[in-house]
Amino acid sequence: MNDLAWVEGLGEGPQDVYDTLRARNEVRPDPGQAEVVAHLDALHKMLIGFDCAIPDRGFLSRLFGRRRKAPPRGLYLWGGVGRGKSMLMDLFFATAPVRQKRRVHFHEFMQDVHRRLDDWRKMTPDARKAQGYDKGTDGQSDDPIVPVAKALACEACVLCFDEFHVTDVADAMILGRLFKALLDEGTVIVATSNRPPDDLYKDGLNRQLFLPVIAMLKERFDVLGLNGPTDYRLERMRGLDTWLSPVNEASTMALRRVFFRLTDRDVDNPQDVPTGTVEVMGREIFVPKACKGVAVFSFKRLCEKPLGAADYLAIARSFHTLIIVAIPIMGASKRNEAKRFNTLIDILYEQNVKLLASAEAPPEKLYVAGDGAFEFERTVSRLLEMQSEDYLKRGHGSLQASRAY
Repeated sequence: MNDLAWVEGLGEGPQDVYDTLRARNEVRPDPGQAEVVAHLDALHKMLIGFDCAIPDRGFLSRLFGRRRKAPPRGLYLWGGVGRGKSMLMDLFFATAPVRQKRRVHFHEFMQDVHRRLDDWRKMTPDARKAQGYDKGTDGQSDDPIVPVAKALACEACVLCFDEFHVTDVADAMILGRLFKALLDEGTVIVATSNRPPDDLYKDGLNRQLFLPVIAMLKERFDVLGLNGPTDYRLERMRGLDTWLSPVNEASTMALRRVFFRLTDRDVDNPQDVPTGTVEVMGREIFVPKACKGVAVFSFKRLCEKPLGAADYLAIARSFHTLIIVAIPIMGASKRNEAKRFNTLIDILYEQNVKLLASAEAPPEKLYVAGDGAFEFERTVSRLLEMQSEDYLKRGHGSLQASRAY
């Protein structure tokens, strides 16, 4: 997903960009954020001239004296919901002075890792050897962690993970060796999380096996807390009408003002608001407007096209807030659209995505007749709950993940 165009031209490093945003009054004075920005700016400077493509060992590097600079320590940034962790990481990522870099939601990253591990297990010994996976005395090692880590390291010198959390035992069992291999390859990792390292995978199955991962994070990463009473995301949402009806010029203008309030960008200026894409199983979903974790879609684009649960889940994990425009009244003639809408709302709800919308009617009058009316009752209930302050206070991410802490 390309959602970082708003950073372009604001400065050479995190401190420059942050100072520009402060001068524009797009961020408020915040000592906690200022401390994190200073740390990220120092990390930015340490990355200047760092080239992970240069090997740090081997005959040729010794012969010609061309060795890679020792990589700087990674950063684990944790703190409460809405404190600005993702925004600060975006400033760092967008300005990071390396060509090979990757910013990804942690859950999406782990899906990619599991896919790579599965692909490696299906390879023949000869295929593994041809790709340089000749490990072990027999050349047929069944351990895919190191080769997968090497492949990931070749693709990115800098890895930025948003919303680092562990709820799956399979992830917990491989993370320690995977992170160690990535760090040994010289990869610089920056991660954000809602919890400090000691609270990761709390009460998880076989958690004692995960404790070495926590110890490694504390040993090999700088750990910073970004805490405080201010939830900036909730403050920007507070007082907003999240459901606007009917669909008319007034509701359209209101959503434009909402988008500006959430992103500080003029939705009508295509040079000011970037588009984006979300990748789903090799396909790309076009996002008409995407900025600072907020995306704008029309109902037609989301529910009148043949999208499914996997598409909606990818969108929900990519954006903390969705604005959906022009939701129609649905009946038997739009039963398929209503079913997709049900699925979409279920997934947004489970992922704690904030929803703002313009619609032809209030939620309880969107689908009142037809054989899908009974199923739509749950959607109505969730739409009403999603307008509550209690829901708006929730952190972005799955309910299952938040309960696991």
